[in-house]
Formats: sequence, structure tokens, C-alpha cells
Amino acid sequence: MTSKNSPLPYRDGVPPSYLILPCDEEHPKGRWPNLLSFLQHRFPHIDPELLRQRLAKGDLMNNNGEPLSEDAAFIAGMKIWYYREVPDERPVPFQEDIIYEDDLIVIADKPHWLSTIPSGRHLKETLLIRLRNRLQLPDLVPAHRLDRETAGLVLLCKQPQHRGAYQTMFQQRQVKKTYRAVAGINPELKLPRIHRSLMVKGDYFFTMKEEKGEPNSETAITLLTRQGDRALYEMKPHTGRQHQLRLHLSAMGIGIENDPWYPNVQPEADHDDYNTPLQLLAYTLEFTDPVTGEDRFFKSNRQLTIPHPAT
Repeated sequence: MTSKNSPLPYRDGVPPSYLILPCDEEHPKGRWPNLLSFLQHRFPHIDPELLRQRLAKGDLMNNNGEPLSEDAAFIAGMKIWYYREVPDERPVPFQEDIIYEDDLIVIADKPHWLSTIPSGRHLKETLLIRLRNRLQLPDLVPAHRLDRETAGLVLLCKQPQHRGAYQTMFQQRQVKKTYRAVAGINPELKLPRIHRSLMVKGDYFFTMKEEKGEPNSETAITLLTRQGDRALYEMKPHTGRQHQLRLHLSAMGIGIENDPWYPNVQPEADHDDYNTPLQLLAYTLEFTDPVTGEDRFFKSNRQLTIPHPAT
């Protein structure tokens, strides 16, 4: 976990994390001869020698910011601070672009393959950490997120006191968003159309699926241009469910090109094959700024495998 009330500063754009040593019946005070033995139990997926080395280097600290030694005692309820690390993190060989910046916000044009925020095996190679370091803005946070596989526009807030206003704007659907995608053609599909469905958790990992029932998701879909047996589509989501656009297009028989999850899960697919990016782009953002009252409109400069039609 991370916290604002930290005795440690950000390091390379990454905030410190903390762990509170347990004091419940399952972890009685006398069970662990020292801190290292508990950590080896708590993190069985980490090489025990690596944990020992991190303690020896002083990488774990107490609530006063003082390094904990290799033979430090286990003290139930104590808060331990550390910087999360991802050994051998794979670089993402694509650059984010900043298309707008003022005193309040940054509008970034995110490439495919770059996670919005740190998660799992992605830490420094994420949009947020890259921009914190690039702009020297440790308090920068995204107001919303895009999937790692999706390219396009992300709004990030500079000032903590205005963070809630921008995040609420997205949560309350006060932002008009358009996406574009390359997918196949279903000759039986009548477009434009509005697709509504009840979306629930899927049967595999973090996927979603549709079931019968009161719809909780809605997307307007338009065909923009055709290229052989493929087409460029524009989508305007009214709701923001996880994988909504990917699922909705798949359900209409026009699954997005290079999608390893829809319509069929491909667990053996190479999810880091940079030659086959998901053909989904967060294309525009339009909103009234909740702080200044200004009308804002931003458009991505990125292209998919079918070019955007001239406007």
C-alpha cells in the first residue's frame, strides 16, 4: 500500500509503500524470531536471499525513516516502509506525447503497451511514473485510466486540491469521449446503432461477458470507412464498464483487431508482441473544466492501421 503520510520522499517518481506487521491471533508476537523470518513467510514468491539483501542495504525503514537491519525484531503492529521494485522490468519502446499542459492538467497521448499506472510487473515503465519524472511533478495523478493495450488520450491532474474535481467529472459521465477501432465487417449489422447490454464478470481472469437482464452498459457505434474486409469504427460510450468497447464490438460480430481476449480468450498469446497492437484508440476528450469553467476539446494524434478519414 501507499500513503500520503510517509516519512520518505518519492524516488524516481515512485511513492514509498508500506506494510503493517500483523498482530492478530494467526500471527502471535512470539511466532517470528525476527523481521526477516516473517518477510520470508509473507512473500514466498520472493527469493529469500533478495529479502535479506534488501534489509542489509537498508531498503526497509521504520516509521521514522530509519533503516531496519538484517536482524531487526518482529514488532506486531509496526509500519514498515519500502520502495517497490520490479526486477528486470521490460522497457516499453514507445514514447508518450504531451499534447497539452497548463497549471492544472496534462493531456497525454499514450502509446499502446504502456500501462497508465503501476500494476503487477509494470512500475517505472508506466505513463504516470514516466511523466512524474519527465515533468518533475511528484503529485501528478491520472483522473481516469486506459487499458495497457489501448492507446490515446489520458487526462492527468497536477494539483492535489483539484484532483477530486477532475476525477468526479469522469465518474459522473460529464466527459464526452470518442474511441476509434479497426475491426472486421458483419454484413448483417445495421449501423449506426446503440448497443446496450448487461455486462458481468467473465469466466476467465479479468474478462467480461454479456448476460440477459437490465442493461448496465451503452455504446453508440458508427462505421467511418471500409478497407476490404476491415473497417474503421467510431464508438461513443455512455457508460465506462471494464472492457466495454472490446466486449460490445465482439458481441456484434466485429471483434477488434489483435484482441487476445475477445471474442475468444487466447491465454497462450504473446501479450507483448509489439507488432500486433490492439487496434483501439481513445481519440477525443471534450468537457467543461470543473475548475476554470472553460470548454476543452482534445484529439489524439495517433493512427490505427486504417487512417482516420479527412474531416
